[in-house]
Amino acid sequence: MEPIPVIAVFDVGKTNKKLFLFDENYKIVFERTARFLETHDEDGDACENLDSLRLSVFDSLREIFKHKEFDLKAVNFSTYGASFVYVDEYGKPLTPLYNYLKPYPPELGRQFYENYGDEARFALETASPVLGNLNSGLQLYRLKYEQPEVFKRIKYALHLPQYMSYLISGQMVSDLTSIGCHTALWDFGKNAYHNWLGDEEILPKMAPLHPADSVLPAEFPGSTYKVGIGLHDSSAALIPYLVSFNMPFVLISTGTWSISLNPFNQTPLTADELKHDCLNYLQYKGSPVKASRLFTGYEYEQQVKRIAAHFNQDEIRYRTINYDPAIASRLSNQPSLQANENDGQLQKSAFEQRDLNSFINDVEAYHQLMIDIIAQQTVSTNYVLNGCKVKRIFVDGGFSKNSVFMHLLALAFPYLEVYAASMAQATAVGTALAIHHAWNTKTLPHDLIELKYYSGVQSEVV
Repeated sequence: MEPIPVIAVFDVGKTNKKLFLFDENYKIVFERTARFLETHDEDGDACENLDSLRLSVFDSLREIFKHKEFDLKAVNFSTYGASFVYVDEYGKPLTPLYNYLKPYPPELGRQFYENYGDEARFALETASPVLGNLNSGLQLYRLKYEQPEVFKRIKYALHLPQYMSYLISGQMVSDLTSIGCHTALWDFGKNAYHNWLGDEEILPKMAPLHPADSVLPAEFPGSTYKVGIGLHDSSAALIPYLVSFNMPFVLISTGTWSISLNPFNQTPLTADELKHDCLNYLQYKGSPVKASRLFTGYEYEQQVKRIAAHFNQDEIRYRTINYDPAIASRLSNQPSLQANENDGQLQKSAFEQRDLNSFINDVEAYHQLMIDIIAQQTVSTNYVLNGCKVKRIFVDGGFSKNSVFMHLLALAFPYLEVYAASMAQATAVGTALAIHHAWNTKTLPHDLIELKYYSGVQSEVV
């Protein structure tokens, strides 16, 4: 029996580290999940265990080669963003992999913005809201001033996906999907690195830029498989949609955050959009994606707990509540409370102000929660819709399975086609698709994503 041609994808999240093997039809034929104990940096802050991560890559490859039923054609990587590995000329890491949630020194932040323009103007230039260590460029700035001797020894600062690629290819490169995501490194107007990198002598520390769909040879003698240069996970998750649909669309990716992504909107960010947590980042072909974010998933969980406790119900019940158009219609006709849109972020719905005693039962309260969340979602998604004709909205993640959310969203956008989209492991599939040309002999598939249509006119599933 001939071995099956496969690509190995390492999908590294903050919690779970996953390995997938996909066949040429993008079906999972092998998978493995691991979790590593965190370690600590010199300040005692928790951080990723880089040694465990590195060893797991080699252990996983050895395991793949033991499976004679597979013929490994390529390897690629996707990881969370805002994380640099600083390596010396021999490729050895010089510091821990600092956690992007590590507090940023306020005085250093003030120094940076005093030198390079006020926060609002700089944020517009770099499409990067002021986020401290989540602006990974500021991590380099911090290292230069807090650990100058270490900074001098840096050959390259590699974002985590490119470091993992380097482990197999032996080549150090940079990738636009990592560089272009709220890093404060990229000037979107000039489509080049921002001037401050040159002023601070950081530019030489950036490895050569390669296209996100490029591949490198494996470093190990006798190896014939190709090595992708890695992608930022948010960009990777968008790729299956870009491959499958040509008509302009917005993808609302839901989880802890609800992120509206419009890869067809090329308009520059405005100050108002930045104020309301919008940003641009670069997709795998190099063009900007306009995005807006809400902390909806977290708030949903908190308010569902409040409803369950008040009405003495089990929280699990709300996973399968069906949409009731009569309740929704009655509640929508009542005077509405306004969430505060002027506090810099549209992150809290009106529901937390509501008195639960005013509802007949928990189902009515739950519908009101979803109405208030959709009110937020409509404002947020409209930020990425402005200035671009879009025909469809796709929703993936947790809310795509929520009947009440999907019906109300369709009602909020009656002139657009609204679909719940589902596919297994979108980030990993996107990472494999990015280098399809380098390993797969078949044409790109067009049945990767399952869609369920919701009508905003009749408010019923077709």
